[in-house]
Amino acid sequence: MDYFIIAAILVFIAAIFGFINVRFLKLPNTIGLMLITIVFTLGVFAISYVDDTLLNAERYIIGQIDFKTVLLDIMLSFLLFAGALHTNFEQLKVQRWPILAFSTLGVLVSTFLVGTLMFYILQLFGLEVDFIYCLLFGSLISPTDPIAVLGILKKAGAPKKLETKIVGESLFNDGVGVVVFLTIFQLAASNNGEIEPLAILELFGVEVIGGILFGLLIGWITYRSMRSIDDYDIEVIITLAAVMMGTVVAQKFHLSAPLAMVTAGLVVGNDTVRHSAMSETTEVYVDKFWELLDILLNTVLFVLIGMEMLVISFQFNYVLAGVATIPVVLACRYLSLLLPIKFFEKTLDFVPKTNLVMTWGGLRGGISIALALGLTEEMERNLFLVITYVVVVFSIIGQGLTVGKLVKKVTTTVT
Repeated sequence: MDYFIIAAILVFIAAIFGFINVRFLKLPNTIGLMLITIVFTLGVFAISYVDDTLLNAERYIIGQIDFKTVLLDIMLSFLLFAGALHTNFEQLKVQRWPILAFSTLGVLVSTFLVGTLMFYILQLFGLEVDFIYCLLFGSLISPTDPIAVLGILKKAGAPKKLETKIVGESLFNDGVGVVVFLTIFQLAASNNGEIEPLAILELFGVEVIGGILFGLLIGWITYRSMRSIDDYDIEVIITLAAVMMGTVVAQKFHLSAPLAMVTAGLVVGNDTVRHSAMSETTEVYVDKFWELLDILLNTVLFVLIGMEMLVISFQFNYVLAGVATIPVVLACRYLSLLLPIKFFEKTLDFVPKTNLVMTWGGLRGGISIALALGLTEEMERNLFLVITYVVVVFSIIGQGLTVGKLVKKVTTTVT
């Protein structure tokens, strides 16, 4: 099937489901779209007992899409740039050290906590899995998804300093999480089970530091280009070109494209840069363009996540293991944030129950599913794909529907 036809079908489905959500359900788009898609897919499964034409058509469409490549190599750069572009840079600068700790130390601690606990929990379900593969699962489930977080926090009304911590962490920790995943993946895939420490440091250095430095360069070039002209049409195109070519170059030189795009977005979205490089008209057009692109890609992404259940082989003990994993992931998330919060709470004004809100507001999404799809059969791909899907669905629907109430309760307590 032609890629344009597939894209057209997905956008058409997303538009219909989006209309249903806005017109009737009135849920945040990320939650509503995924919920409607899952219900629709279950309905297709039910109809297939009478006529499997629709089921086969849906399976064919999903089968033609490499979800991992589409999300990690294409969509993610646009979504992260758009998210960073609208992030409060001044607040981010104030909270930079805890955000750095959350997105690095927090991800690493959570990875090892989840991996260790999963090694023993899976045995309770009669599933003997090597520790290294459990660790690999820990690395893919630990990063919070900025795409899911950003969409829901906009409507939650969180205090700015709390919102900045959650959004800032989620913008950076997926890039770090992908690097941690790739490192453990190489370790798991190597024949002798060993990788030189220098190779690990090199991977981290090139991917993380190289990605951030490259993002600064892209942001600077974009800023200088926009500052030298005053034409909102071309300036919008310059930002689009920066993301597209920046992603291509980052992937070519094995730099972290997500971290590069986050950094570039923060540079271009910085108030100082905005006021000196963009006219008021340009600001409006740049913001509206990236806001619309963000909404469109988000809409398609969460329809895709809901439809992914068509290609997952759900076994009963795998689903049970997935349900048992939900509290494990939440507990490990809470514990991984304890040390950074305790360390910084005296020097920075933290909202009460920051750890609780960041734990419940740290949603998992498409990135975790994309990484799980990248596992090999030897790495227990089917098992961890089912577990990841169960955790992601609970995270987006269960946590996403209630995080707003939790934030309001905390805000009321503060005021």
